[in-house]
Amino acid sequence: MAPSSSTAHHALAVHEVLTLMEADPDQGLSDQEAADRLHTFGPNTLPARTTTGPLVRLVRQVHHPLIYVLIVAGVITAALGEHVDSGVIFGVVVVNALIGFVQEAKAETALEGLRTMVRTQARVVRDGRPRSLSSDDLVPGDLVLLEAGDKVPADLRLIRTTDLRVDESALSGESVPAAKDGAALPEATTVVDRSNTAYSGTLVTTGGGAGIVVATGATTELGQIHRLVGAAQTLATPLTQKLAAFSKLLTVVILALAAVTFAVGLMRGQDATQTFTAAIALAVGAIPEGLPAAVTITLAIGVARMARQQAVIRRLPAAETLGSITVICTDKTGTLTENQMTVRTLWTPGELFQVSGTGYTPRGVITDPHGEAAALAEHPALRWSLLAGVACNDAALVEDDDRWSIVGDPTEAALLVVGAKAGLDAAEVAGLLPRVATTPFTSERQHMLTRHLLGAAGGPDATLLLVKGSVERLVAMCAAQMGRDGATRPLDREAALGAADHLAAQGLRVLATAVRPPGATHTYDAARPDDAPDGLVLTGLQAMLDPPRAGAAAAVAACHTAGVEVKMITGDHAATATAIADQVGLLDGHGPAPGTVLTGTDLASMSAADLPGAVARASVFARVSPEQKLRLVEALQAGGHVVAMTGDGVNDAPALRRANVGVAMGRTGTEVAKDAADMVLVDDDFATIEAAIEEGRGAFDNLTKFINWTLPTNLAEGLVILVAIVLGAALPILPTQILWINMTTAVLLGLMLAFEPKEDGIMTRPPRDPDQPLLTRALVERLLLVCTLLVAGSWWLFTWERAAGAGLAEARTAALNLFVVVEAFYLFHCRSLTLPVWRVRFFSNPWILVGIGLQSIGQLAITYVPAMNATFGTAPLGVDVWVRILVAGSIASLVVALHTGWQSRRART
Repeated sequence: MAPSSSTAHHALAVHEVLTLMEADPDQGLSDQEAADRLHTFGPNTLPARTTTGPLVRLVRQVHHPLIYVLIVAGVITAALGEHVDSGVIFGVVVVNALIGFVQEAKAETALEGLRTMVRTQARVVRDGRPRSLSSDDLVPGDLVLLEAGDKVPADLRLIRTTDLRVDESALSGESVPAAKDGAALPEATTVVDRSNTAYSGTLVTTGGGAGIVVATGATTELGQIHRLVGAAQTLATPLTQKLAAFSKLLTVVILALAAVTFAVGLMRGQDATQTFTAAIALAVGAIPEGLPAAVTITLAIGVARMARQQAVIRRLPAAETLGSITVICTDKTGTLTENQMTVRTLWTPGELFQVSGTGYTPRGVITDPHGEAAALAEHPALRWSLLAGVACNDAALVEDDDRWSIVGDPTEAALLVVGAKAGLDAAEVAGLLPRVATTPFTSERQHMLTRHLLGAAGGPDATLLLVKGSVERLVAMCAAQMGRDGATRPLDREAALGAADHLAAQGLRVLATAVRPPGATHTYDAARPDDAPDGLVLTGLQAMLDPPRAGAAAAVAACHTAGVEVKMITGDHAATATAIADQVGLLDGHGPAPGTVLTGTDLASMSAADLPGAVARASVFARVSPEQKLRLVEALQAGGHVVAMTGDGVNDAPALRRANVGVAMGRTGTEVAKDAADMVLVDDDFATIEAAIEEGRGAFDNLTKFINWTLPTNLAEGLVILVAIVLGAALPILPTQILWINMTTAVLLGLMLAFEPKEDGIMTRPPRDPDQPLLTRALVERLLLVCTLLVAGSWWLFTWERAAGAGLAEARTAALNLFVVVEAFYLFHCRSLTLPVWRVRFFSNPWILVGIGLQSIGQLAITYVPAMNATFGTAPLGVDVWVRILVAGSIASLVVALHTGWQSRRART
């Protein structure tokens, strides 16, 4: 016995599978044998993952250079007696640690979602008697019975089927239920094409059958996905990577400056305690305490904006990562498409009709070849084709609060919808043509037939036969076709098959319809699949597909304009995927070029060396497995791309977790996919991803603006201390005053940049280079310029006031206020990364003005309130001092503006 997914059970005949598994197709296993096998193979559950304890995971969150810097800042401020400021800094550390702790637990949630997904009740034959058992107790060789509505409890090799169809969309991504049978298949058949196997976690939609358990627990296909989810590593976002590198550099620079300050002070013979205090003041001034809070708040504002766009961010850094996306790997079904089968084209002998409207909402128009609304009375063949689709049908449409959904097969639902668009209500048709017999669709029969009563007398003359099924089968069953005038003529098989091929080449799923008028002799034997009734007349073809969403093409075009590649990765068939890709603009509109469409079989035969180049060229990947989805994401990341991956099924979870941004569907997505993702689309619409990328770019822009503003000011505070030690002069700003500047301006000035609206043209520029450092050349130049202006201005004013006879407290208060005023002026220059200050709309961000107003009140308080004078060592200033402060701030602003203009001219040349 070989109960393992490595055995090609699908390639074996039924009797070979029974022999291999030592199973009985009628009696099943005995209770004793089942108990022995349960002991040998273990329960039919996915293994629990060994994880570290919560305390270890919590402590691990502080293992980050930036957190080290914050802890040092907290210790220093505590040592200086500023317990409130110290508490704020340590509060930031705790909040960051808790956020990281919660995010790390997401993988555990996704894995647990997989474990619970396979738990269900199974109908099993043991000792010849059917019984209901927990799926946990299934063992290899068990005989499992299936019927509509059952969740498949393990991987089954089917031995008997009756019209069995299984919804495998969560596993394979295919948009329609898969027909199942028991015939052996070639060993090379991919998982998504194994029609003789039912997989754990999928759902039986119609029919029934029986199968032998060939894999349980970790050896099932779902178990393989569980392993991939557990093995897939989440990547650090571009922001966290850059902040880590920046934090290391910042730590080295701060410690070096503090060490130089202390050494210079000692060499100059200054008091060691005072010199050490000055070194601490330098470190406190240079540490951007507000940076972590700014990152969190800026991203949180971006998250709120994305939520209004129907995109819910589950992991905060993903809001920033969206702005760096270079490739979107999107699923087809439900993301680019409506996930609602829709009839688009109707063919009757000699005529072609188009159908408007999408989805299951029965609103739309059927137009004739002249573009006019088609009246059923004038097109008999069309009327009979639509009637067959509505009456020979087991699905139902349901309306709830003006939202339409279906019960039953999506293909049959599409036939109901197009009939309703023509005025054929299913309930009315059922009343006029009561159904008296049904021959269901099977994979062997390839058609469905219903008999309807026409009169009260009954008998052959009073019954009507309606048939729908595959084109090849119905063309073979019909000897005649219905013409434009409703008259019966000999069947033109070549024309019918040619029309079907033409429609199928467009990615459409084509069904044929036929009718046997009353009075024809009936010799049909429904028990014989190869038998057919006499007198069938072909009425037409109905071609359908899952149509693209209304905004999908525009969203794809917007992504291309923004320099973001879009690649479709789906489990659906290549022809269907290619047709949708062409309609939404993923192809050039003239059919796929060689290499732009690859299948899972193509990828499986491709070497590791050839894969990156092939992935870069291709736009569509069809019939791919979960492992291949993960492999594609990894190949793109290896090529330097920042990848967003969309998905809704269990099969998407490993790739969602591995992608830089995993995007799950909110309406149709499984809980496993949502738990593995960073973002959930509430409306399942691809256009929402494009909108979220735009918001992500805006969020990162605002973060960059804050960094442009905070780094020069923080560094200048430290350099002021260093200059004082080098010159052997009194400190122009005290450590407590530096803390005041840092904590108030970061909140009241810097954080106001988080509310900046998105800049015009944000989606016309290419994605941000993931390798571009935070400290670009332009930023370093501006950093040095602003630092120089702040240090020179504060020393000039401090020296001027001292020379004019002002006390030490007054001179320091003047220098403190000059720092804040220059920071406020400089804030306006940081509102745009591309435009000079005079081209930014002044009132586009009113929070800037609110922040400056509140900061002004704070500065007046620290300058004139006696209690604050005593706490911070400040003193009241005269009007003439404020004039000098404002003049110095204006000069600094003018110099920055001139430098920005020079940088812009240099960039253009």
